[in-house]
Amino acid sequence: MKELEKKLGYTFHNKELLRQALTHSSFANERLPGKDNERLEFLGDSVLGFITAEYLFKTLRKTPEGELTKLRANAVCERALAGFARELDLGGYLLLGKGEQNTGGADRPSILSDAFESVIAAIYLDGGMEEARRFVLRFITNIATDVSAATDYKTLLQEVIQKNPDEHLSYVLAAEAGPDHDKTFTVEVYLNSNCIATGEGHSKKKAEQAAAKEALRLMGIR
Repeated sequence: MKELEKKLGYTFHNKELLRQALTHSSFANERLPGKDNERLEFLGDSVLGFITAEYLFKTLRKTPEGELTKLRANAVCERALAGFARELDLGGYLLLGKGEQNTGGADRPSILSDAFESVIAAIYLDGGMEEARRFVLRFITNIATDVSAATDYKTLLQEVIQKNPDEHLSYVLAAEAGPDHDKTFTVEVYLNSNCIATGEGHSKKKAEQAAAKEALRLMGIR
């Protein structure tokens, strides 16, 4: 619990709330009937939606409603939430039934996204809206206002490079700095043995995407 709380950047007064947020129905059905995270997920979905909508409304003052709706959907979709959960290694802390555990449930997007929303609800119930807002904004601030954040730059770069079968890409972690709950990673992307670009992000995956985006920019493609 303490290890995960460090990653969350929040210390729970009621540890049971965090435990319930991590309890999948498959585990609860086997051992703790009625103690799964589904009700928390329901609440967390609403808290997340409100915080995201409020952030967009205050930040993008001239953006029309239709565009705000698209940006919110992009920020809180299953793919995005599962990505946030992976940044926290949330799957490694989930309580799963044997079946889910044996079939890769700890990395299943639907399970991860639900768990992330459950954690939001647990923080909200334990510490109030301001703590929940602080936690959520740590993840959605960039992606919520930038649809391009959903672009897979690594795939785009790979598609460009693979036109020449003799070329190959690799990503190397060059540095990391900061506390566990707010690390910054620096990644270099190499074309064969030459570093062609560098990127930073609050996860290795985001840093790799940033490096690929920069490489595409330098190539004049993006």
